[in-house]
Amino acid sequence: MAFYALLLAAAGTCLWALAEPARWTMPRTWAQFEAALPPASPAVKLIVFGIYISLCCTFCPLPTSTVVAAVATREFAVGTGLGDTVLLIGAVGAGASTVANLNDYHLFTLILRLRNVARVRDTRIYRIAARWFDRSPFFLLVLFNVLPIPVGVLRMLATIARYGRVPFAAANFIGRFVRYAAIAYVTYRWDLGWSAAAALLALGGVMVIGRAIAAIVKRTRPVQGSEAA
Repeated sequence: MAFYALLLAAAGTCLWALAEPARWTMPRTWAQFEAALPPASPAVKLIVFGIYISLCCTFCPLPTSTVVAAVATREFAVGTGLGDTVLLIGAVGAGASTVANLNDYHLFTLILRLRNVARVRDTRIYRIAARWFDRSPFFLLVLFNVLPIPVGVLRMLATIARYGRVPFAAANFIGRFVRYAAIAYVTYRWDLGWSAAAALLALGGVMVIGRAIAAIVKRTRPVQGSEAA
């Protein structure tokens, strides 16, 4: 948390220096904020974007996908073309999300020091979930960071299972880079604007539901076969 405070202070200092405070006034409404960003330099836009995404965690569940799509629009222009726009948004967004998810990790760790909360490790549900998670923890963390799942259940599970911070951070970065880069690519390539995030969220939801249905059907087939016998 101390590192995060230093990071915010450094980002704020850079933002203040790049925004030329002699010419810049603090926006008092959201409309003024939206009007002030497009003329700003790409560095200022990326710093604001990074600060915002770094705040989006389980304890501060702000939307991310729609903001990523908004930053990836051609009017916003954080890059000179498709390639560098996707790379910049993917890298800055993934780095900021990794910081936010590490904040979750540390906060969950502190909460788990409470005796009543730590008892969750003794429950049957946790033991089942832990066995499932232990099969492929890194892959599952990457997957759940790619999919548009609003609640960080797997991050909580990883913390409870005492999964290492380094692989935790790496999995978060890879997953969020893929997710944000995909949103940025679709948004910029076809100039879809905010609707790109909604389309990808819908696609992700269909994929998750389809996967769940397939798993249920697979489990019920042996039972039906045995009944027929």
